[in-house]
Amino acid sequence: MLSLILRRIAIAIPVLLTVITLTFLMVHSTPGGPFDEEKAVSAEVLAKLNESYNLDQPLSVQYFDYLSGVLVGDFGPSFRYPGRSVTELISIGLPITFELALYSIIFALCVGVFAGVLGALRPNTALDYIPMSTAMIGICVPSIILGPALILVFGIWLEWVPVSGWGNMPGDKILPTLTLGTAYAAYCARLTRGGMLEILNQDFIRTARAKGLSETRVVIVHALRGGLTPVIAFLGPAMAGLLAGSFVVETIFGIPGLGRFYVEAAFNRDYTMILGASIFFSCLIISFNLLSDLVAASLNPKLRDQ
Repeated sequence: MLSLILRRIAIAIPVLLTVITLTFLMVHSTPGGPFDEEKAVSAEVLAKLNESYNLDQPLSVQYFDYLSGVLVGDFGPSFRYPGRSVTELISIGLPITFELALYSIIFALCVGVFAGVLGALRPNTALDYIPMSTAMIGICVPSIILGPALILVFGIWLEWVPVSGWGNMPGDKILPTLTLGTAYAAYCARLTRGGMLEILNQDFIRTARAKGLSETRVVIVHALRGGLTPVIAFLGPAMAGLLAGSFVVETIFGIPGLGRFYVEAAFNRDYTMILGASIFFSCLIISFNLLSDLVAASLNPKLRDQ
């Protein structure tokens, strides 16, 4: 297990360095700058601003200065919010974004695993076709379309739940959770069905049934452990995808999370906020992938040498 962790860390270091370098080059290659506003400022003021934020230095000097700060956990000050650091903004927005992602993954697992197991136990029947067809629709419909559709139907026409906010009114977390978690519930359903179908055809399952064990015990005790391995391996990328995918959902529903800070930073050319959030999300993706690999390896020892 230790060798697996060390291998993943060895891969993560060049990946993070590549992310930092590419993001740095892309944000600095965009036209304009962080202080280009509708109200023009004098050349002297602009020069002072660039000097205070080290933007008057050559690009290579800026890059290595920023990299040295990242190594000690300093993402620099925000250009958009004077007097506040990027780390401070991340700490403000992350709990809300993480809460949204957590609710969404719980919804995805509950709905997806149930639908997948049901389809695997009754293959080529209505209990299989209906959930899997619904799952395919959930995969095909992006959150940028699903979110407004849910707002229109359940928030405006039926007036069952609030259409914006987070934690301000009862029920305002339902629509964002459904919007963000639907596609991942669909993926979980298809992965669970495929994994369960493979396990249910194994010899040890036939032996368990031949011994007279109930179907419930066969499924829960013997089949689920192996059948859910693809889902567990998917959880790392899924959780990372939920955190990154929250950008669109937070914008649609007006949620003050990290994704909203990131979108505002992109519009306002807040270089340090874009870089800091990108690096932070990359670290989260790598961490969740490592965690899912460790869980999958603990369930299937054959994966430890891969």
